[in-house]
Amino acid sequence: MTSSLFLNISYLIALLSLAIFSRQCEGARAFFVFGDSLVDNGNNNFLMTTARADSLPYGIDYPTHRPTGRFSNGLNIPDIISEHIGSEPTLPYLDPELQGDKLLVGANFASAGVGVLNDTGIQFVNIIRIGDQLRYFQQYQQRLSQLIGAEQATQWVNQALVLITLGGNDFVNNYYLVPYSFRSRQFALPDYVKYVISEYKQVLGRLYQLGARRVIVTGTGPLGCVPAELALRSRDGNCDMELMRAASLFNPQLVQIINELNSEVGADVFVAANAYQMHFDYISNPQAFGFVTAKVACCGQGPYNGVGLCTPASNVCPDRNAYAFWDPFHPTEKANRLIVSQIFSGSTDYMHPMNLSTILAVDEMKFK
Repeated sequence: MTSSLFLNISYLIALLSLAIFSRQCEGARAFFVFGDSLVDNGNNNFLMTTARADSLPYGIDYPTHRPTGRFSNGLNIPDIISEHIGSEPTLPYLDPELQGDKLLVGANFASAGVGVLNDTGIQFVNIIRIGDQLRYFQQYQQRLSQLIGAEQATQWVNQALVLITLGGNDFVNNYYLVPYSFRSRQFALPDYVKYVISEYKQVLGRLYQLGARRVIVTGTGPLGCVPAELALRSRDGNCDMELMRAASLFNPQLVQIINELNSEVGADVFVAANAYQMHFDYISNPQAFGFVTAKVACCGQGPYNGVGLCTPASNVCPDRNAYAFWDPFHPTEKANRLIVSQIFSGSTDYMHPMNLSTILAVDEMKFK
């Protein structure tokens, strides 16, 4: 009798989980985010780290007008992608609210300060390094399996959209962090780039092993043009050429390993987003995009508002839409929207081999 009752309860739980899954699946797909501060939705709020954005004026233009841990005045790139795919924003994986039906939306594993390499960002002490982000992704899938069953969980992950943004910190917060850094003494720049790229290929391969089947991979932006580097390295307001050289070496090799991985798996799993060009468009001609400046950060202090962090004591511009950069390193929400517009509908100069609107159309036919 007890055994029969247990089986009936188990059967009802399974049916309920399947009903939840079916309801959530209608016109939806999960979204997973990995990477650094450009895409962190607030994981670092839950860590003892100096790499955080949990105090005003961060979030000044967010719907709640409160800081969320996003390195933005408002929405960041994952938020705006979620808008485009008709989904609510993903919660940080460390957020206690990420449970139950919220798991079906996906999760954001990104952590400000991280890079491809484990020694990148060590000055921030406690951050979620990329290997740990991938381990959390495994843990997430176990939790999802408990909610909707192992087979459905695998299908849900396979059909998800994934965004990964890494690489910039491996230069600005590692190789070029201080003169004669350990990595700059160990490697000449071309050799360092090859090393980072080889490690990145393993990260992407691991993502595939964990079930990711549609992954947008962003390259680095024009690293030498951010206000922090202008303040540190530029005498005339021009982009620092050494950091620009690093980006020019890194990005083509990233596209190369993406092509190699797609050939190895026999499908267009990985999609290259040309973040360098997306950013450089408005940096090189800010007025064409409605910006007053792409050199001075909205929030900060010192030359170009590029010194130190954005804090309650910093200068803050009254009109965030007039600035391409919110703080010394990160774009404003307006600039993020320009970037996502190219991710969504840009030509193959920006998205290779296809943009997000094409991905959504192709996958809708595939998953019917």
